[in-house]
Amino acid sequence: MGLMIARLLFLGLTASGGIVLGHALGLPVSQPVLGGAGLAIGLLILLVEEGLRRVSLQRIVLVALGTGVGLIAAQVLGGTFLASLPGWPRITGTGFLSVLLGYLGFALALRKAGELEALTARLFPPDAERQGHAKILDTSVIIDGRIADICETGFVDGALLVPQFILRELQQIADSSDGLKRNRGRRGLDILQRIQRMPKVKVEIQELDFPQIREVDRKLIEFAKAVGGKILTNDYNLNKVAELHGVGVLNINELANAVKPMVLPGEQMHVHLLREGKEFGQGVAYLDDGTMVVVDHGKRYLGQSVDVIVTSVLQTTAGRMIFSRLREENGGRGVDER
Repeated sequence: MGLMIARLLFLGLTASGGIVLGHALGLPVSQPVLGGAGLAIGLLILLVEEGLRRVSLQRIVLVALGTGVGLIAAQVLGGTFLASLPGWPRITGTGFLSVLLGYLGFALALRKAGELEALTARLFPPDAERQGHAKILDTSVIIDGRIADICETGFVDGALLVPQFILRELQQIADSSDGLKRNRGRRGLDILQRIQRMPKVKVEIQELDFPQIREVDRKLIEFAKAVGGKILTNDYNLNKVAELHGVGVLNINELANAVKPMVLPGEQMHVHLLREGKEFGQGVAYLDDGTMVVVDHGKRYLGQSVDVIVTSVLQTTAGRMIFSRLREENGGRGVDER
């Protein structure tokens, strides 16, 4: 509300300024036209301000420096080669050079901003609090969707950063001609919108890019280095490569495995056997969280619920596996006869 009031006051001042300036210059134009011209200039400035809100500080600094270098070069060249010209021709020539070289500096800085932002990000590093808590979402973890549920629980703090190149990749997947890919991409965009609507989570779309790098995973690693954040992913290969580059990684799959209920050898469980195991005579069941339970000699009870005793637990990259044997083998009654 305060910003809206300030903008309305600003527009009123620009409209009044247009009338005052027009009379001061002696322009033969009516007051409504002068006021409208001032108001139009004010609206243009507000549009520029709104556009600059979406541009990173590093890019603004780079463009300003590029334009400044162009203007300085124009003054130096004008003073060197146009000094012999009389008044107005010299001023006109210098102005023309300023426009040309100023625009050239602006355009070059804008085109090369992606390459130079990696340098400016190191010259102007994020504040210490953000460095310690910023988390960068990759494409796989957005499509996976579990990050939204984790955010709702309040376990995620700090800012969630989404690089523009990750957003582009999501959009490309959502626009794919392949139906499965298209649905995955649209799901990812929906998940991202869901997270953005959460009041306690801050999602920032970052413009920082690395055009000289083609692979999205490599861009993500360089982005994490530049902003000092950690990558949120469920991609095993990205996890390993990022660790080799010294970048912190938060893997959703590792988190899911860590919060699964712990079972110890000797504990009793009640499971429903669904299919055969790889080894002869084995049966396989699944817990509610998806953990696989392998039951020795359980094949003959497929489709039934049995009591089993845990013999060992194996942690793998794919998750946790529980090995067990039928309780009836110890003399108990293991089959649910209901």
